[in-house]
Amino acid sequence: MTDPYLEHRRLLFATAYQMLGSVAEAEDVLQDAWLTWNSADRAAIRHPKAYLVRTVTNLSLNRLTSSRATRETYVGPWLPEPLLTAPDAAQETELADTVSTALLVVLETLSPVERAVFLLHEVFGYSHAEIADILERPEPTVRQIAHRAREHIQARRPRFDTDPVEREEVTARFITACAGGDLNAVMEVLAPDVTLWSDGGGKVTAARRPLYGPDHVARWMLGVLAKPQTAGGVLRPATINGELGVLFTVQGLPAGALTFDLADGRIQNLRMQVNPDKLGGLATRPGH
Repeated sequence: MTDPYLEHRRLLFATAYQMLGSVAEAEDVLQDAWLTWNSADRAAIRHPKAYLVRTVTNLSLNRLTSSRATRETYVGPWLPEPLLTAPDAAQETELADTVSTALLVVLETLSPVERAVFLLHEVFGYSHAEIADILERPEPTVRQIAHRAREHIQARRPRFDTDPVEREEVTARFITACAGGDLNAVMEVLAPDVTLWSDGGGKVTAARRPLYGPDHVARWMLGVLAKPQTAGGVLRPATINGELGVLFTVQGLPAGALTFDLADGRIQNLRMQVNPDKLGGLATRPGH
């Protein structure tokens, strides 16, 4: 018989990752959950899956609450850790769409409890009663939190329906333009109101504030790619957080990830993760 922890590991990883926006922290939570599960009285656990989800959710809540102070002093924009996902979304039912970088960024604006309620209800399909049991809160309270969180997300979540073929074409044009150092070609694939957020965590070159406009964004991007430490790097398309994005490698090792939204065939919101401490999810596909 398969151990319930191993059977549900990908679901548990997805839960922790979406709660925390961090591959490394999600893996730490899963390790703690395994220790809890391993020492539990299995005979007394009637519903192992519910027990494990409750354990992971509460461990994630504790970690998220304690990490808020750290994020408030973070150098520059904070972006979630990128995660390589399978191109075939059908094989990644727990991860596809629900882990888009855009959604994870918006989830950061919720309180830890709001985030947990939203994910458990909207993403994983748990009822309000089940969530009340997981979080040990009255069901009416959970319903109020769910309503507030849903309205908050709907008001802030970018909504772009992109044709996959169009996304492939724009990604290819963007990579070619950047690799060739062609300023005009880069600007042509950027929307007039493009915004770039870059997360270097104070460890590598990154803009401390968002950059606006095609000229500013394109010049900054090409400047970064021309630096000695990134010379010889390779840009290639990759499925990152359920969407086609760009993976940047130097000597075969992940050095950055770009995810973006499209509007009218152009890149509108560009998110660039280059913090070396946040690139572990690009080397492998965690959660397996």
